[in-house]
Amino acid sequence: MNHTLDSLPAELLYDIVSKFDTDAFHQSLLALSRAIPRSPVPTHLLFPRIHLKRGEQVFQLYRRLRNAPEDAALVQEFTFEDWTVDADIFVNLVALMPSLTYLKIFIGPNFAPEHLEEIFQKPRPQLQYLSMRFRPYVQRATYYQFLKGAYFDSTLLALSSWPSPTLPVLSIIQDPLDPAIAPTNFAQPLVFFRLDPLSTLAVSPLSSNLKHLRFRVPGRQVARHMHSALHSFPALHFLDLSTCSIGGHDLAQLLGHMRHVQTVVMDSCPIVSQRTDIQLDAGDPFVQWAELGEAIAMAGMVRATEREKKLKAWTEAFYVRENEEDDSKKGKKTKRGRKGLATATISLRAPSPERKAKPSQELPRARVPKRNERIRILPPLPALSSLATSFPGVLTPETYDAVRAEFERGWVAGITRLRLARARHLTSWNNGVSRVVQFADMGTPEWKEEESYGEEGLVGLVDVKDVASFLLDVNEDEEAGGPARRGTDCPLLCIAGSKHDGPHVEGCGHRMGWETYKDEI
Repeated sequence: MNHTLDSLPAELLYDIVSKFDTDAFHQSLLALSRAIPRSPVPTHLLFPRIHLKRGEQVFQLYRRLRNAPEDAALVQEFTFEDWTVDADIFVNLVALMPSLTYLKIFIGPNFAPEHLEEIFQKPRPQLQYLSMRFRPYVQRATYYQFLKGAYFDSTLLALSSWPSPTLPVLSIIQDPLDPAIAPTNFAQPLVFFRLDPLSTLAVSPLSSNLKHLRFRVPGRQVARHMHSALHSFPALHFLDLSTCSIGGHDLAQLLGHMRHVQTVVMDSCPIVSQRTDIQLDAGDPFVQWAELGEAIAMAGMVRATEREKKLKAWTEAFYVRENEEDDSKKGKKTKRGRKGLATATISLRAPSPERKAKPSQELPRARVPKRNERIRILPPLPALSSLATSFPGVLTPETYDAVRAEFERGWVAGITRLRLARARHLTSWNNGVSRVVQFADMGTPEWKEEESYGEEGLVGLVDVKDVASFLLDVNEDEEAGGPARRGTDCPLLCIAGSKHDGPHVEGCGHRMGWETYKDEI
């Protein structure tokens, strides 16, 4: 009896298919199904993971799935990596896939904002990974986009409208303009015109479950839009803002407002000056790395000071208004009399800044400080555990060691200042001189109060209850040359940049990003 592949049972064919190489799985399975068309080859395995690398494949797949909804429902991971495609057909293709958990798209000049609006108009509650990589550059000068106002700001707003917080991984990248890609002698199209929609996304329902965010827009100042609203990206642990225009001060401010972020990637960002020769002439070429380390360590202290000033101004305004209302109720009037002749009716001074909104009298009385009460806010501890960036120059092993040493020195200096500030607060608290409060933990009732009242009065702050809250468990760190805290050790610093073959530190933010996003960009 002759045995052929046609006579193999389905179980054995399934076992054979499972041994196919992952990179060539679809091609191998498709070839096998064509070689033995009458055999029970498990062709349904073609659909769970689809990876297209040519634009013409989009129409072929669309034609296949349009009449086979049962196969379209099997698609869970869809990747499209080509810069040229019929965008209308692409939109129709994605609409056929209701069960997507993974979506990765290359978006070239054929796409218009309306295409992405249509793709993301309806929420996709099963989606766990979304990556959009933009390259809108054209070969010939055209100002159609500028005249029409065709920008992808609406894409962020569409994602912000999703009601279900289910998406944990999001990547939005605009490739830097490279002369090898497109001409640079005329204005190329923009991806985002305004970045205000990023602030909207930061407090949308989607952000409450977003743990990994990669947002790269070359040369744009995105930092303030990341944290301008209270409770921005409250679940975020990993943040990649490479190629954006973000300085060291911007990074420290961002970490002060987003205290939960643990890993930051800042490749090609000016967090230190690109000119090291100036410091080299002064005998200290890497002092900016020490300043960066100190600023990051003190980010929470700067934020606490900022909130203290806001609390003091609010309290003064509250009691001024209360006094005015009391006087009004008692019928007191301003004394009438003759004004001085020298009183000017006009002023040559610069106009005073606009007054801030009056404090709300509806705030619960428990959240209003007592009159003339001295309140201090305990600066929070840093949460950052890893900082990955690129060195602005030639990187040698000696340079790597020197930069890391300076960064650690600055970090230790910052932690020391933080410890001293907390010690001063402890002394005032013990002596009854000051009432000491701290930022409420995320998710607590006090934290949620900010959604109703903002940063009015003591909203979002809770009283410190015991001495342990003030203390830093300081241990002597001989390598750093000073005190460091268990749990607030110096963040892991990697300055190898985005190249995969660089001298990366084990477990650095670059490697974490590659593992999360399954790419090396």
